[in-house]
Amino acid sequence: MTPEKKAEPGPKPPSQPASSGTRKAWTPRSPIDVVLDQIRKQEKKVAELQQELDTEKATLNKLLQAKKVLES
Repeated sequence: MTPEKKAEPGPKPPSQPASSGTRKAWTPRSPIDVVLDQIRKQEKKVAELQQELDTEKATLNKLLQAKKVLES
């Protein structure tokens, strides 16, 4: 048995450019805009975490009240 020859890579077909309707054009942003965007994202994340924390605190309070009832 002879080893099979691997197909030699021929010239690659030219890559097709992405259709211009699917992506927005890149626009340079100033460092100020970048930082302001990071601040907005962080504020949103903190607000979500705060809401989650409030929910967890409410659950804990309910469980503590149930514990008091059980202990009495």
